[in-house]
Amino acid sequence: MEINNIIKNQMTNMIQTAASREATEAVSTSDTLSLSAQVVHFLQTAWQLLPALALGIMVIVLCYYLARPISYLLIKPIGYVSKSRLLHLVTRRFISVLVIFFGIYIFLRLAGLSEFAVAVMSGTGLVGLILGFAFRDIAENFISSMLLSVQRPFRIDDVIEVDNRLGIVKKVTARATTLVDYDGNHIQIPNATVYKNVIKNFTANPKTRGHFKIGIGYDNDIRLTQQIAIDLLKEQSAVLNDPPPQVLLEALGSATINLTIYFWVNSEQHSPIKVASQLMRETVNCFTAHGISMPDDARERIIIAANNETQGATKEATNNLSSSNGVSVKQKSKAIISAVDADIDDVSSDVDEIREQAERARSPEEGDNII
Repeated sequence: MEINNIIKNQMTNMIQTAASREATEAVSTSDTLSLSAQVVHFLQTAWQLLPALALGIMVIVLCYYLARPISYLLIKPIGYVSKSRLLHLVTRRFISVLVIFFGIYIFLRLAGLSEFAVAVMSGTGLVGLILGFAFRDIAENFISSMLLSVQRPFRIDDVIEVDNRLGIVKKVTARATTLVDYDGNHIQIPNATVYKNVIKNFTANPKTRGHFKIGIGYDNDIRLTQQIAIDLLKEQSAVLNDPPPQVLLEALGSATINLTIYFWVNSEQHSPIKVASQLMRETVNCFTAHGISMPDDARERIIIAANNETQGATKEATNNLSSSNGVSVKQKSKAIISAVDADIDDVSSDVDEIREQAERARSPEEGDNII
């Protein structure tokens, strides 16, 4: 009996082991069949999408190569409105990017990723908005550059004043406007600052008005003095007759009648500062020759008397020195006057000289001019 029980137990164990092996093999076979089915399904899907993917890739390539000619074609109407090179460049690149993004969107739609395509487009707009806030100053500067390029309130080599800085425009890039002042220094002003500030252009109208003031005594004939000054101004070749010069009474001072002399010059040919200097010198000489007094303002003067002996010795020494060197001093004075007359009477404009210096100088910023 015991032997029979042992045999039955062994037979039962063998049957259970065989059953478990069959179950394991069945599960493994089903997994293999499931994986194979997935692979087959993926290959079938890829094969079905292959024409769409190929078409999408062709669309992307086509959009990439058509972006440039399409952008050139679409910006032609802008050329009739503005000659701004920066505006043309930015618009052309913007259109090119839109065409390429359109190709990518079509590719994603053909690939069955419509939701992903919408997410990509929405994400692109959101990223652009975030970057716009992050680089607000740079964006403001760039937009100002475009507006300056379109409106052109000045040109290269114009003399302008911006933000209390006077100079000649040497370069205008997408970032800044470079001026060269009359000391030869390069000044870079951000285009946003240039656009938001008052721009004074001295070259747009080459006629520039200058003026200076002079005081005459109350004992002079005012109308005659004005006429003498007007005649003097008309004799100067650097002074324009149209608009005509003017001599006007400005104020009645404590000791003088103050006159303001206005004159016009061509700033491209003559320097208003140099012309004013020459006119002041000639006016003083002319008034002196006509006996027109130019008294000083009333003020208190204190004169300290020196020792008589010291004054006598000093006077005698001075007379001896003057008598011995009088001729040589006069000769030297004449030589000096004749040598510097040309420089003193030079009233030519400094603009051309500064422009030449700017051309020879190293540019502090790389980039092409946008105006």
